[in-house]
Amino acid sequence: MAGQSRKWVIVVATTWVQAFTGTNFDFSSYSSTLKSVLGISQLQLNYLSVASDMGKLFGWCSGVSLMYLPLWLVMFMAAFMGLFGYGIQWLVIEQIITLPYFSVFLLCLLAGCSICWFNTVCFVLCIRNFPTNRALALSLTTSYNGVSAALYTLVANAIDPDNDTLYLFLNALLPLFASGLALIPVLRQPPLQPLSTDVTRHDSFIFIILNIIAVITGLYLLFMNSLASEASVARILLVGATILLILPLCFPGIVYARAWARQIIHNFHFDRSTFSLVDPDDLQLHKDLLGNDHNNGSNGNSCCLIENEGIFGKVMEKDRLTMLGEEHPARLLVRRWDFWLYYMTYFCGGTIGLVYSNNLGQIAQSLGYYSQLNSLVTLYSACSFFGRLLSAAPDFLRDKLYFARTGWLALALVPTPIAFLLLATSGSEGALRTGTALVGLSSGFVVSAAVSITSELFGPNSASVNHNIVITNIPIGSLLFGLLAALIYDSNADIAVQEDLLGAAMVCMGRQCYLITFICWGCISLLGLVSSSVLFLRTRPAYDRFERNRSQT
Repeated sequence: MAGQSRKWVIVVATTWVQAFTGTNFDFSSYSSTLKSVLGISQLQLNYLSVASDMGKLFGWCSGVSLMYLPLWLVMFMAAFMGLFGYGIQWLVIEQIITLPYFSVFLLCLLAGCSICWFNTVCFVLCIRNFPTNRALALSLTTSYNGVSAALYTLVANAIDPDNDTLYLFLNALLPLFASGLALIPVLRQPPLQPLSTDVTRHDSFIFIILNIIAVITGLYLLFMNSLASEASVARILLVGATILLILPLCFPGIVYARAWARQIIHNFHFDRSTFSLVDPDDLQLHKDLLGNDHNNGSNGNSCCLIENEGIFGKVMEKDRLTMLGEEHPARLLVRRWDFWLYYMTYFCGGTIGLVYSNNLGQIAQSLGYYSQLNSLVTLYSACSFFGRLLSAAPDFLRDKLYFARTGWLALALVPTPIAFLLLATSGSEGALRTGTALVGLSSGFVVSAAVSITSELFGPNSASVNHNIVITNIPIGSLLFGLLAALIYDSNADIAVQEDLLGAAMVCMGRQCYLITFICWGCISLLGLVSSSVLFLRTRPAYDRFERNRSQT
């Protein structure tokens, strides 16, 4: 029973780590000041945001490190990478020291590595401690990564609302502080134990409660942050946010009070199907399916689940996945059509939303809403948070409305082209806020759901390696999409002196700064939507087959 309690403490500790390590989301809050201090163009600023995203190219290093080093040590290595990377940048932006542009580029790269290492640590903690409920654990904990910008904005306003350089200072220190809080739970991980049906049902009930608290936390940060323009008010609101982050710690006590939990379940007349979000026999069924299908041919080409004619039919059938969970080493992975459809979906869907957030500071400034930047960053952060929470919908609705996870992914990409169409047709504050919310919601869902989709399509045992291959699209997309935006921005910029904001940096004002960019980004996101739809059609038979076999056992 003590082990059951400790695993929930680990969930809470993981949410704390995720909540304070999404430091790339607040880049737009200080990017204009950094641009001014360094005296660089928008194109050069874009390269700095790309450097941060390039840290994901070295995500495999964290996985290799975990093979030889204890998990807590890898966590603190990530913390000290961030301390050094962001801390030195803070000294530069405060003009305490002076560094050449290339040195700042390397610091951004190191800071980006720290984020990826933290994510790997959190993924491993969830997978180790929740083997049957890992999708729920991953969606819950990764969702808190999306709320980082809102938390950092609240903390910065509580200290000094007028100092943009505080974000770099907080980026350096708060992840180290969160790692210290998580140290004891990480060191006291419970041993793996077989779970009974009652325990699995009880775990699902607790996940529902934790998700409710997460929704309340997101709404609190979204609506209350608009009131935090004064330091005194921000400090009061920060206390409330801290209470909401600590509140889930009370739920390990529920594990000890099982009789109380059963009475609550009975009083509310919840039947077993409501809380049995993950069948404890799924893993064994999954192994049986692997064994049976392996005898029929492991390449996935010998079985056609539907018959189609013409070019579309050939596209649907060629090298399609016929089963879920088959392990794919890297060599097999890159030869799969479904992998490249999935890669393109992430590239043109989730990544373009991250690039939008990196450019949010300059977008708001060019449209004349720079004073609203903090609230826009908070809006994007909160909506990304809710998008990540929504990625758990396939698991919560599994027994009542089954739909392939790749289908949910395709639906999640619909808001992005709508958002860019809205931004291209109107430069109003309402359009900017609506577009920002839609992009945040969509990209948040993609980023969170991707971990589970990678595991389902290409094997859970290979997920740590395969997912790091998938997210290599992020630095590539950051470079290409950001480069496009920067070139268009600089081509419309006038060299002006604005002592109040940007010194002698190149500044572009007006809708033309990002109009063509929004149109191009909208077309790219449509390509992502098409790719996700084709992926759904190709993988739906495999999902349906797995669900039928699960229902029959």
